[in-house]
Amino acid sequence: MIHLIKIDSEFLREVGEIARFTGRFFREVIKPKQEWEEFINQCFWIGFKTLTLVGITAFIMGLVLTIQSRPTLLEFGAVSMLPAMVSVSLVREIAPVITALICAGKIGSGIGAELGSMRVTEQIDAMEVSGTNPFKYLVVSRVLASTLMVPLLSSLAIAISLYGGYLGVNIRGNVSWHLYWLQSFGALSYGDFIPSLIKTFFFGFAIGIVGCYKGYNSKKGTEGVGRSATSAVIVASLVVFIIDLIAVQVTDLLGLT
Repeated sequence: MIHLIKIDSEFLREVGEIARFTGRFFREVIKPKQEWEEFINQCFWIGFKTLTLVGITAFIMGLVLTIQSRPTLLEFGAVSMLPAMVSVSLVREIAPVITALICAGKIGSGIGAELGSMRVTEQIDAMEVSGTNPFKYLVVSRVLASTLMVPLLSSLAIAISLYGGYLGVNIRGNVSWHLYWLQSFGALSYGDFIPSLIKTFFFGFAIGIVGCYKGYNSKKGTEGVGRSATSAVIVASLVVFIIDLIAVQVTDLLGLT
């Protein structure tokens, strides 16, 4: 019982620290003189350097989903609905969440390890002593970049996965390019795409905040760097699922499902 209470208190302390860290981010982001050069640099590393991984995963995801769904629809004589089903599944849920999980693994761990190494080697302390604001330079730029890049990566993942679905449909069928996209977009509406896009901004923000928090508050020593990177991935992935659950409930209440 005492052990459970200790775990709960540690969890609540961690939640409170992340909330305070997030509050500091909002205070710093409204202050003048943004680090635009570092922001653009982080957009390159977070967005462009992750594009290949996201693109390959999205293509395979669309291809596999189409191939796996075909036999089930074939039993009910509804193979003609395959493009519509695949497009709705990918746009609403699968592509945004899988993209966010990939980003949580690559971006979250990268930020956690990078800032953790800077904390261990006392580079952050040196920036504070020299009068530089390390929080604004290191944290704000990375959180803003991840908040912007994850939705862009998710949108590209949707497009690539739909193309993978087109190839999957034509492996054992014969659907023209025009007919596939007509059926795919015909099954979609703004109520499918807009909530999916909005929640990716929250995914990106959460991944950036968690990665920066874990790295910025890393313990001393190389072991602390490894723990920061690992826990950043775990916590960011968990937060992605929680945000997705909340988004689904909100869209259901608004009648967008």
